[in-house]
Amino acid sequence: MLENQKVNIKTKLAALWTSLMFCYVYGDYFEFYTPGKMDSLISGNSMLDSPTKLFSASIVLAIPALMIALSVLLKPSISKWLNIILGILYTAMMIFIAVNSFSPWQAFYAFYAILESLITLTIVYYAWKWHKSSEVY
Repeated sequence: MLENQKVNIKTKLAALWTSLMFCYVYGDYFEFYTPGKMDSLISGNSMLDSPTKLFSASIVLAIPALMIALSVLLKPSISKWLNIILGILYTAMMIFIAVNSFSPWQAFYAFYAILESLITLTIVYYAWKWHKSSEVY
């Protein structure tokens, strides 16, 4: 019989943020295979066509990457609320993307947005259930 070890809530949150980042990377990678994407990147006509937009996108993607470590390193009270707030924010962003992904070539993007929404909702759920008396579930 396999033993089921209890996993610390901080580890669960870090694992969820890690999964989220992999979905972001794969979604963006697969986007390169959509018609016209490489041409728009080469010509400079992409969605991130200015230094400000590129820097803003970098911040948006850096936050979940940092949350992998911050979920483990921060004090529990700070980590709990940061995970709840950012989880809700990123869920809203991904739902917006899923709703606005209409073309057949964007179906994969809608799929990832829905999956990412489920991951961030799970982050919110675990952070919300995080009790003061115990960090292990």
